[in-house]
Amino acid sequence: MMKKIAFTAILAHLWIQWILLGSILLDTFMVYPNIFHNIPESFAISMEFMAVASPHTYFPPLGMASISTGIIAVILSWKVKPARYWVLFSMLMIVLEGATSMIFEWPRNEIMFIQGEAVHSVDFLVQTAREFLIVHGFRVAYNIIGSILMFVGFMKYYKQQLFYK
Repeated sequence: MMKKIAFTAILAHLWIQWILLGSILLDTFMVYPNIFHNIPESFAISMEFMAVASPHTYFPPLGMASISTGIIAVILSWKVKPARYWVLFSMLMIVLEGATSMIFEWPRNEIMFIQGEAVHSVDFLVQTAREFLIVHGFRVAYNIIGSILMFVGFMKYYKQQLFYK
């Protein structure tokens, strides 16, 4: 019974990782080109469009779900030596992604979308957007690496459980 619970928990974390990966790729290739194409006018249009829901309402809860299921996945996969470090390092990537968001991206969001042109020059907003996109590249990389590590960890866990019932 515990093996089924562990398998389900690890699979759930993998599933959330893939949702997170798809979401960040959607932001990268569809949302961000629209937000950053004509600063500061595109900021105002983006804020109007995202009045009901935005990345700010979506990513923090999904990130917490990823961290929560990741902790459970690490604990429940720990006895399976071939999988444990894959799952653990996947979790590390997600923690790095979250920390990068909170430390570097959230303050830039404040500058670009809350303070905006009323407080900062257009040149400063363009520079801030450039910095945001550079750091966002690291978040995408963390997410891709974390998702790959988690997939490998899941496969190793599954293989171990399949052959050693």
